[in-house]
Amino acid sequence: MQTVTLTKENLLELYKKDLDELLKISSKYLKDEVEFCSLVNARNGKCSQNCRYCAQSSYYRTDIESYPLIDKETVRKAAIDAKKHHVTRFAVVTSGKSPDESDFDAIVDLIKELNKIDGLKSCASIGILTDEQAKKLAESGLKRFHHNINTSRSYYPEVCTTHSWDERLNTCKLVRKYGMELCCGVILGMGESIEQRVEMALELAEIHPDSIPINILMPIEHTPFENYFDKIDEENILRTLAIFKIANPESILRFCGGRMRLSEENQIKALNSCVEGILTGNYLTTTGKSPEEDIILVKKLSKNIK
Repeated sequence: MQTVTLTKENLLELYKKDLDELLKISSKYLKDEVEFCSLVNARNGKCSQNCRYCAQSSYYRTDIESYPLIDKETVRKAAIDAKKHHVTRFAVVTSGKSPDESDFDAIVDLIKELNKIDGLKSCASIGILTDEQAKKLAESGLKRFHHNINTSRSYYPEVCTTHSWDERLNTCKLVRKYGMELCCGVILGMGESIEQRVEMALELAEIHPDSIPINILMPIEHTPFENYFDKIDEENILRTLAIFKIANPESILRFCGGRMRLSEENQIKALNSCVEGILTGNYLTTTGKSPEEDIILVKKLSKNIK
């Protein structure tokens, strides 16, 4: 049950509270368990979009390795290995604005392969969907679809101009329309203001995702945001996480890319106050903690692994 009125003004007031007091408020909504998920980067690079943070955009010379859709056996082996490390959700992730019609059926086959693995729930992150694609994914048995808003509606033109925030929102609506769970989050530290972080929290509350992945920008050389290391500090990351949890008490906040920008101490503070999920292992184009390290950390906090 909400204990605060969810207005921008009230959330801004909460944001400015003493940090320990703010984290104590958000901890009221925290479950005593942590959910692990993982992913396989199933198609990399050569993306037609100009997202200014992204190593995979064809607009920027990042020297990233590009490769086509990987085969079913590679995905199956990656998923089985992830399951050995307490992962209960596993995602197929591909680059590009939208699923390529030439390999959409192959992606559906990858999802069906994941569904054969007992105890593992299938996820996918394959871009902006059409109604028909969303319907086919649901029919394939896909449990959860991931599609971030990335930033607030008001700041989105500063991040990407080749597609709109509303296109992303429409995909989230299609996911809900066809009965799939929704994973929808953000990237912090791209130059957004505190007010726009609060706007994100409220926009996510409107979308009501099952899971909110929290990424913290890891600036990539040769992208427009390559020098954006100083756009957010650790204290403001924690403040934002707390506000997100207060505004979205039923959603699982999940540590994803860029978590390593937080000290061990502050990662622990977040897990004790507002974060209930971890994308473990490596990410798409950056590295994270090993699954073994994450298991040790969660057990150290006397939390259950969901």
